[in-house]
Amino acid sequence: MLTSAEWLEADGEGGFASGTVAGYRTRRYHALLLTATSPPTGRVVLVNGLETSVELASGTLPLSTQHYGPDVFYPRGVDHLLDFKPDPWPQWTFRFPDGTAILQEILVAHGEGTVVITWRRTSGTGPATLKARPLLSGRDYHALMHENPAFDFRADTKGANVTWRPYAVLPAVAAQSTGRYTHEPQWYRNFLYTEEAARGLDCIEDLGSPGVFAFDLASGDAVLVLRAGNAIGDDARDTAERVRETERSRRAKLSSLDRAADAYIVRRGDGRTIIAGYPWFTDWGRDTFIAMRGIVLASGRLDVAGAILTDWADHVSEGMLPNRFPDQGEAPQYNAVDASLWFVVVAYEYLAAAKPPASLRDKLVGAAKDILEGYRRGTRYRIHTDVDGLLACGEPGVQLTWMDAKVGERVVTPRVGKPVEVQALWINALRLAGFKARANEAAASFRARFWNDAAQCLYDVVDVDHAAGRVDASVRPNQIFAVGGLPHAILDGERARAVVDKVEAELVTPAGLRSLARSDRAYQPRYEGSVAQRDGAYHQGTVWPWLTGAFVEAWLRVHGDGPGNKREAYARFVAPLAAQLGTFSLGHLFEIADGDAPHTPRGCPFQAWSLGELIRAQAMTR
Repeated sequence: MLTSAEWLEADGEGGFASGTVAGYRTRRYHALLLTATSPPTGRVVLVNGLETSVELASGTLPLSTQHYGPDVFYPRGVDHLLDFKPDPWPQWTFRFPDGTAILQEILVAHGEGTVVITWRRTSGTGPATLKARPLLSGRDYHALMHENPAFDFRADTKGANVTWRPYAVLPAVAAQSTGRYTHEPQWYRNFLYTEEAARGLDCIEDLGSPGVFAFDLASGDAVLVLRAGNAIGDDARDTAERVRETERSRRAKLSSLDRAADAYIVRRGDGRTIIAGYPWFTDWGRDTFIAMRGIVLASGRLDVAGAILTDWADHVSEGMLPNRFPDQGEAPQYNAVDASLWFVVVAYEYLAAAKPPASLRDKLVGAAKDILEGYRRGTRYRIHTDVDGLLACGEPGVQLTWMDAKVGERVVTPRVGKPVEVQALWINALRLAGFKARANEAAASFRARFWNDAAQCLYDVVDVDHAAGRVDASVRPNQIFAVGGLPHAILDGERARAVVDKVEAELVTPAGLRSLARSDRAYQPRYEGSVAQRDGAYHQGTVWPWLTGAFVEAWLRVHGDGPGNKREAYARFVAPLAAQLGTFSLGHLFEIADGDAPHTPRGCPFQAWSLGELIRAQAMTR
């Protein structure tokens, strides 16, 4: 049992509950009730966790575990943790010296954000009183709270409901229980979040606890229901049973991967979108379009795909789609060259799979052609079609491709000029939209200009910094998109095979593809240290699982996609990645991993495009 592994329960609105198997919080984002006030943005942490214990005839023993600075674990409920199961929702079994065993469960109602926590005595006799203290903050999910006089401990008690509102500007917290509430305000000080400390960030927090719930486990299950807002209802058991039956039925209809995928599909206004990752990302254009190929299209959720694409199609500006909607409602950020092209590719993949109404088809086709025309004429950041038919882009100080790390004012991988995967996307988008002549012209230029004969692979960028003939020969995974990962390959024959062989030899790992070959002087073997150090390593050797889908497709294209090759591709490239589902983030895939073995998972623990491309890779190798 990996006590450091993380679990996630998402509410379908952008809010979620998450934590570690051991029970103590290692991130500022771990919480029992984290809600989106303007889904999927405006996230606030309302209930961070619980302090729980059980009073037995033999004494009082803890279920919860807390980590305080400088490095103190107290209490240590983890010492009594016998078992953990993530399905169909997180379940912990605690066993105590007198033979008493308690099952704790946490589940979130999809689409409504109700959090249900239950405790059941499964063995043992005699008196057993469980006590649970909610630990509250009321803060932006990126922030931390410290003891302050503005925190309002007051409780409004009505029947089985207790409501707190620590800060008037944030939603109230409604609690419903089968227990007895006693108002006992206390501050709990100096919680330590080790994952924040490892990043060199603020990592100490104080939390307020307004009171304690007491439950008699000898007479029945203990139930605590939490929700953002006012009163929930009169009967906690009825609420818990309703949520339990609804979620059991919903989750039973989905495979384990589809259940995981469901967590990323959320509401945005009246439409749908895809969260890039939990716990700290919201929805990003590039991530949404890449992730939805596996999370939505591969599973046949065509209605969801149509809703997502429809919403994004409304935001074309000067031939570009935004790459990000800021959390606080500021203007969308149009700062990616590839996000708009990914939209064109995915829109046509959707249209090929679905039979949408003519109005929707016309809208998506119109948006795609607006993008391509904008790129032909020229738009922001010197994005324009050059005389060779290829797409040039970039200005100093701006990061436009998916390799977008920036340390202060330094762009780590600027890739100004003509990046290789941008050309593959451009040519695919032109071909899918019916611009055959322009696609053929660009493809011919690509094959003439990107081949690096000395290295037997493709340049990463040509016309670097818009200087004609200047090339970047870094061996990176971006070149794989000229062979796989997109509907139309730009290379075939011996050169395609050489690209796949080069990528396999230099970049493939069990956790995904390295972002830079180990032989490069700029290679960074580990993603660790301060924020600046991590950002500097982000695309300089760090492994990215999402690239596995494109590589597997390219490998099958050059080796053949017969049953034998599919089995080999699965065993060599897909199965090792799928094995990661039960390690770092339970049932999900992480964002990145170290370039050097043992390829320790890093970054965002629950990443949509990592999972989406694993789903696609599995489908390709069946």
